[in-house]
Amino acid sequence: MRYLSVAEIATKWGVTDRSVRKYCADGKIAGVVLKGKTWHIPENAEKPARKRRASKTPKPLLAILREQKEARLSGGIYHRIQIDLTYNSNHIEGSRLTHDQTRYIFETNTVGIGNGSVNVDDILETTNHFRCIDFVIDNATSVLTEKYIKSLHLMLKSGTSDSRKSWFAVGDYKKLPNEVGGRETVAPEDVHTALRELLDDYNDLSVVTLKDIIAFHVRFERIHPFQDGNGRIGRLIMLKECLKHNIVPFIIDESHKMFYYRGLGEWDFETGFLLDTCLSAQDQFRKILERFRIDV
Repeated sequence: MRYLSVAEIATKWGVTDRSVRKYCADGKIAGVVLKGKTWHIPENAEKPARKRRASKTPKPLLAILREQKEARLSGGIYHRIQIDLTYNSNHIEGSRLTHDQTRYIFETNTVGIGNGSVNVDDILETTNHFRCIDFVIDNATSVLTEKYIKSLHLMLKSGTSDSRKSWFAVGDYKKLPNEVGGRETVAPEDVHTALRELLDDYNDLSVVTLKDIIAFHVRFERIHPFQDGNGRIGRLIMLKECLKHNIVPFIIDESHKMFYYRGLGEWDFETGFLLDTCLSAQDQFRKILERFRIDV
């Protein structure tokens, strides 16, 4: 049998002499012979396979958001979610602030009105919504409770004109009956019981899927526990639960709004309609994550 030197094998395999010596010393090459301090290696010896490095587990989106929130990083995914979710969720409910105005408020803590007038409540609910998203990020892993949900409502509606109405309960359940999309909702006196049952059912799940989160949202909106702000609170809860369970979140924008409303109404007959709408919005959000090179 013909033997080659360490240097010859290193050239043949495209590695360093040091690597070949280590292979020999570790017994990873069959048939090697050590004469004095010199290794003799069979010319037909096979290069040992390198161990593959364990692939890194992608960092959860929640951890990334917490890091960027703490650093107040500008232009990252935290920045993007704050502006896009706040603008779209408020816009669905009738806010007349533009996306640029929403971004300007978040980035500068000032108001750029331009031509025309701006409703003060729109501004307050925008800044309050930023605080709600921070609260969700900070407390995403918490168990969903009535106290948690009421805390979100208190943040969202504090300081608004609604908070000065005697019949409007900020941070508490509605006092007057209300409707959503012409549909009756749970009576004020029955809200606590209905929401308690919903939370019990949801928190008893051993594994939470995207469909479970959407199903919770449908029941929550049909209860409509607050006098106003139910849609925004419900969508914030969906963000929280997606982050908690490492599910890609989604934002209902103008292109999905009508399908979203229709899906809420038709859930009992065709769950796929709302589910497909949310999956479509989720696909859009995945593209944003890819742009930021975030793998979740």
